Amino acid sequence: MHYTVGEIAKALGVTAEGDLSLKVSGVAEPQAAEAHHIALAMKPEFAAMIPEGGAKVAMLWAGADWRGMGLAAALSAPRPRFALSGLSAMMDAGQGYAAGVHPSAHVDPTAELGEGVSLGPFSFIGAGARIGSGSVIGPQCLVGDDVTLGEGALLHAGARIMARVTVGARFIGHPGCVIGGDGFSFVTPEPSGVEKARASLGGEGTDSAQSWARIASLGAVTLGNDVEIGCNSCVDRGTVRDTRIGNGVKMDNLVQIGHNVVIGDDTMVCAGAAIAGSSVLGRGVVVGGCAGVSDNLRIGDRVILGGGTMVLSNVPEGRVMLGYPAMKMDAHVESYKGLRRLPRLFRDVADLKKAVFNTGGTD
Repeated sequence: MHYTVGEIAKALGVTAEGDLSLKVSGVAEPQAAEAHHIALAMKPEFAAMIPEGGAKVAMLWAGADWRGMGLAAALSAPRPRFALSGLSAMMDAGQGYAAGVHPSAHVDPTAELGEGVSLGPFSFIGAGARIGSGSVIGPQCLVGDDVTLGEGALLHAGARIMARVTVGARFIGHPGCVIGGDGFSFVTPEPSGVEKARASLGGEGTDSAQSWARIASLGAVTLGNDVEIGCNSCVDRGTVRDTRIGNGVKMDNLVQIGHNVVIGDDTMVCAGAAIAGSSVLGRGVVVGGCAGVSDNLRIGDRVILGGGTMVLSNVPEGRVMLGYPAMKMDAHVESYKGLRRLPRLFRDVADLKKAVFNTGGTD
């Protein structure tokens, strides 16, 4: 794909200067850029590396001296990284999924395929499934019985949408994601050690081992519009009601969403994070990498959980949390500073004890 600088500027709504007829076909870091690339130099420290490459045009910050950098043209925006969102979409060559239905794909006779649906090799569409128009189902994907998949969906290789799941429009499921696997729900004939430990805050534990009885997941999963689920991430179905994921939710790789969880619109869950069963996350929440939320908790709107944070109690809206157990980030930072000062404090106390002993003090 080749675009002129002028075409890109018009499509993105950004400012273009210099030779707008220059054609480019990709993007690159400044030091590795060639003549057909747009150098991504959105900060002065990146722009300093432009002379190391061969780019003639760069994406810069507003007001940058592009002529002084030896460029023939420049694109600029008040928020260059936001402009990169549109630019990267224009330059994305995709995964090469072919149009049409591959001969090895299985489509149940009762399934409904919208106009322009693409099915890759060895994909499976179950009974009663409804696939929205313009959707692309990559190779070795599963769309289970009675699934509803909205228009414009993209399932990458190996994605699994289990039975009776409802997915909104423009869904993106990356390789290996599983939507609608059973929840992790088990119970013992008598109160378990876990139940006793929780009730007693650790004062009482397991008396004897018991066998676990499985609780079947009778609910499903409902996803809103514009949801994206990363590689090998899982959203479990609900026990009785559906697990619900709001509009615009984005999940990274290796994320685990437990049964009955409710996630509000525009929430982001980063790699390796886990949300335990029946917890509710508000709108615009950000869950950092490898963070965890315990079960049956409520996380308010716009809460930010820093990487590795472990939440064991409810969090009011707007809080920024860090640590294990989670606390307000500023308090955690102060406590960490105090922890780092402990060795010096111990040395000071030891020196004071020596001074008191040397002066003959007894009190």
